[in-house]
Amino acid sequence: MNGERFAVMAGAGFDAEMIRSADGGLKDRLGRVAYIWTGARAVRSKPFKATVNVDGSPWFTGKASCVLIGNVGALFGGVTVFEDAEPADGMVDLGVITADGLVQWARTAARTAVGNIAQSPFAQVTRGKSVTVRLDRKVRYQLDGGDREKIKKFSVEVEPSSVHVRVPAAA
Repeated sequence: MNGERFAVMAGAGFDAEMIRSADGGLKDRLGRVAYIWTGARAVRSKPFKATVNVDGSPWFTGKASCVLIGNVGALFGGVTVFEDAEPADGMVDLGVITADGLVQWARTAARTAVGNIAQSPFAQVTRGKSVTVRLDRKVRYQLDGGDREKIKKFSVEVEPSSVHVRVPAAA
């Protein structure tokens, strides 16, 4: 993504603000609970306009509060964001969250926790090999839980078979 690599998830907007606010002392003191605390504050962030192309074709244009790109489906606590994500399939899963405000975010979080985020009226999900996102203003982003500076545009390209995992032979 924009010249850097990630293995699990990347995102812009809500998730990056939540991560940035939790990092440091708050996360050290509260652990994962820090994300709940900072997430509750981040839902008040103003949405941005996003234009998203997937594999060279227009896919989404509109207000968004989060653009999330995943190589795997599950987050901590057993929460699954992308139900069909496979790290070895040569594709990334992409979600755009349009929730605005506490009530819509609560509905989106509940749908994610009990089922499939794609069933939320405030989420759109797809898959692809390349993603280009243009934003109407600079928005903070994150890679694998590490926050970065604000950007107005980013691209993601899949690098198939770029990671090799070795495990001991079965006994």
